[in-house]
Amino acid sequence: MSDDQTPAEEFNEVADAAAEELLALRAENQALKDQVLRVAAEAENTKRRAEREANDARAYAIQKFGRDLLTVADTLARALASPHESADPVLKNFVVGMEMTEKALQAAFENNGLKKIDPAKGEKFDPHQHQAMMEQPSTEVAAGGVIQVLQPGYDLLGRLIRPAMVVVAAKGSTGEGSGGDGSSGANPYAANDGDGSGGSVDTRA
Repeated sequence: MSDDQTPAEEFNEVADAAAEELLALRAENQALKDQVLRVAAEAENTKRRAEREANDARAYAIQKFGRDLLTVADTLARALASPHESADPVLKNFVVGMEMTEKALQAAFENNGLKKIDPAKGEKFDPHQHQAMMEQPSTEVAAGGVIQVLQPGYDLLGRLIRPAMVVVAAKGSTGEGSGGDGSSGANPYAANDGDGSGGSVDTRA
């Protein structure tokens, strides 16, 4: 303390210095907290990006192999859909074996991220997952709904590799739920992202 300072003035000077130091420490503490939050956010973004890139790489690596296996799945499905009633025990065992093979194949698909797209009757047409091969009037399904699946589609790790080929209820169909989006003037078969992965009506089917 200088000779001309009173104890009160000295106290105020020390208190002001302490207050300034406290404010500086608080600002430094807040800056460190912000830095920690930024680092944590960057780490989380890096983790998510790495997971996404790993999934993309995995999907790209097995995409062609997956498409090739779909032919096997289609062949098995067509064979099992055909009439096969017989009293011959050998034929019965053969059919059971085919059914078990088909189930095992679908389980292998699921375990590797390949999921079947098989919309139920009446499900709303989804241009991002379905391809309309034809449309028909229906008294059971509302306009824009799926009447029948001609060929199931498949999704590989969130990426469509084949749309489900379906028959869709035409505009004016009187099935339950009609009057929704499918019966409006909008085109129910147009995909929003324009990627060409389904949505069109193929009248050649």
